[in-house]
Amino acid sequence: MYRRVGYAAMLAMLAGGAAAQDNGPSYTTFGTPGLLEMPTAESADPNDIAVTLAYSPTSGYRTSFTFQLTDRLSGSFRYGVFDQYGRPTAANPDPGTFETFDRSFDVQYRLTNESGYLPAIAVGLRDFLGTGRYSSEYVVASKSVGSKLVVTAGLGWGRMGQKNGFGNPLGAVSDYFDDRPVYQDREFSDDPTVGLGGQLSVKQWFRGDAALFFGAEYQLTDKLGIKAEYSSISYPKDVYNPAVDYKSPFNVGLSYRYKPGIELGASYMYGSEFGLRGTFILNPTERDTASGLDPAPAPVRVRTADQRAAATWDRAKQPEPAVRKGLSDLLAIEGIELVGLELTDRTARLRYQNTRYRSEAQAMGRAARMMTQIIPPSVQTFIMEPVQAGIPLSQVSLPRAQIEAQENMVGGTAAIYDAATFGQAGAATGLETLPDPDPRFRWGIAPYLAVTVFDGSGPVNADIGLEATAEYQVSRNLILSGRVQQSFRGKRDPLGFFDNPNDYANVRSDQAYFGRSGDPILSKLTAAYYTRLTPDVYGRVTVGYLEKMYGGISTEVLWAPVASRLALGAEVNYVGMRDQNVNFDFAEYKTVVDPVTRERTRIKTGTFDAVTAHVSAYYDIGHGYQAQVDVGRYLAGDYGATFALDREYANGWKVGGYFSLTDMPFDQFGEGSFDKGIRITIPYDYFLGTPTQKTTSTTLQSLARDGGARVQVDGRLYETIRSGQLGDLTTTWGRFWR
Repeated sequence: MYRRVGYAAMLAMLAGGAAAQDNGPSYTTFGTPGLLEMPTAESADPNDIAVTLAYSPTSGYRTSFTFQLTDRLSGSFRYGVFDQYGRPTAANPDPGTFETFDRSFDVQYRLTNESGYLPAIAVGLRDFLGTGRYSSEYVVASKSVGSKLVVTAGLGWGRMGQKNGFGNPLGAVSDYFDDRPVYQDREFSDDPTVGLGGQLSVKQWFRGDAALFFGAEYQLTDKLGIKAEYSSISYPKDVYNPAVDYKSPFNVGLSYRYKPGIELGASYMYGSEFGLRGTFILNPTERDTASGLDPAPAPVRVRTADQRAAATWDRAKQPEPAVRKGLSDLLAIEGIELVGLELTDRTARLRYQNTRYRSEAQAMGRAARMMTQIIPPSVQTFIMEPVQAGIPLSQVSLPRAQIEAQENMVGGTAAIYDAATFGQAGAATGLETLPDPDPRFRWGIAPYLAVTVFDGSGPVNADIGLEATAEYQVSRNLILSGRVQQSFRGKRDPLGFFDNPNDYANVRSDQAYFGRSGDPILSKLTAAYYTRLTPDVYGRVTVGYLEKMYGGISTEVLWAPVASRLALGAEVNYVGMRDQNVNFDFAEYKTVVDPVTRERTRIKTGTFDAVTAHVSAYYDIGHGYQAQVDVGRYLAGDYGATFALDREYANGWKVGGYFSLTDMPFDQFGEGSFDKGIRITIPYDYFLGTPTQKTTSTTLQSLARDGGARVQVDGRLYETIRSGQLGDLTTTWGRFWR
């Protein structure tokens, strides 16, 4: 029952956020573009994100996340809950079925586009990085016949090579392809080193018997389509196979595009049962809310010819303190704090902190407009220096005449960018800085909703309650912050139980036990200090209770020249594991099993501490792509590297993936073999339409284990400073006049 509630909640949440888009390909029960089970060679629109929820009585629940990375390449992450056949033993020759939670990854690449006479052709891998319940490879072709009919035929291997399979055509190339290796499932094997859970099943790809599949989709109306297919998956009653009530390879169904971005489906599958599906499609490059809900900026004040010709300004009529006070008041209207101002007859250097706009380019445009209102007319150049956490990020010099000339001109954004000069922020020498703000205390209480997806016990789990946050700004560089949460759900059992069969500490696999006592929890209490060590080098020290599981000290340095695509950093942390009640104590726990009742209890065994250290490289590839590599020592004492690639859009959306490979053996890591996942960051202003710097992030993780685990620290340097670096300013410069 809890899963049905979770699904309903996710359906409501996603339906509210679906973005408008034209009808594209319909989706399968596996959450990929296609027919019912079988794929097609069709591709969604670039950047489409599709979340599919599917259910049928014996194939169970599937939650899928599919991202169209490029025009031709798509990737999927799937979480399934279904019954599978058990492993017979001498004591129990007929074990029947049992419920399992299964995670899998897919990838598809379209080789050719459809033309007048030739079909589109795609190649794909299904469940190539999971436990292999549906492990398949395929080549598929799709062709439109008129404007309403699409026909598809393909050749599948693995699970897709079961129904009426025949000898592998690739055997003509090499007998290597004739036989497909069969691997035992690690989770249930007597030998824990056997299995492929979480590993690339490369040695299986395109090997063994092959089988044909085909089908068609006919669009009855603009919204309603009918599908039929011959599936090459046969679901034999073998150990660890999905326990599907299979009677026929023919499947039929309907797809209904309820409204743009929401597709509903119904199907009759396997000759035995009905199923339902909902797919919710959102494109980060589009938005539901209307653009331009930001408050209108002040217009540029244009000087007269005589004013522009002035070589000096009259300090008696316009005293510098009055200019500074007036500019500070004007900037405050835009949520911008004046940090410092240096004035000469020809230049004005403004150092400021943007507290409202996600884009530093937009804040810079707003600040420049305000400067035209009050800066003496003899000043010809505005020098802008954005600041975050007390760190000056960069320096952008703007000719005042260009600001006056280009505000309302076609092509004005590009013209002001071409006229700008980008460089390092200057020294504080010469700046008339405002005093650090009086120790400023901010606090708030609001409801919170924490959604955990794809964990060890189900597709969706949610926690709701009240959250109190507080921040005390001792200076611009030193910030104290804390967060206390009280769940409305009271005391809860852990989300899932993980035994730790290896020699490593449970540095992450115990996270389900933290903060579930029903009492208020102190999820964060830190002091963070930021500084610029040299023009290109930044530093951070954070001390306190860093996250729910760990507290301690985190130190970091970062080399990041303003105009460089490359940044290099190093981080060293000394942390201790916190008490599972998430209070002020530190403790380590272990599980004790009663030898008679087999009841499990948790006991404290002392304390656990760890030193982690990483060197990191960040690279701005361009076109919104950011790559990151972290090499070093992780919480469990394992050594290795984490590789990440993110795509960030100009509107603030970020979608990416990562994986960590360490010297922790795959069999010691456990199910999943190594840490990997997909992460999404969504800016609030995408939905609200009004400016805010707030975002929400979710990680779709295949399974939280102990290998490759790092401490979670808010405000790491690269994310703090890069909004003012040349790469981000260039990407979001289109918002300068917004």
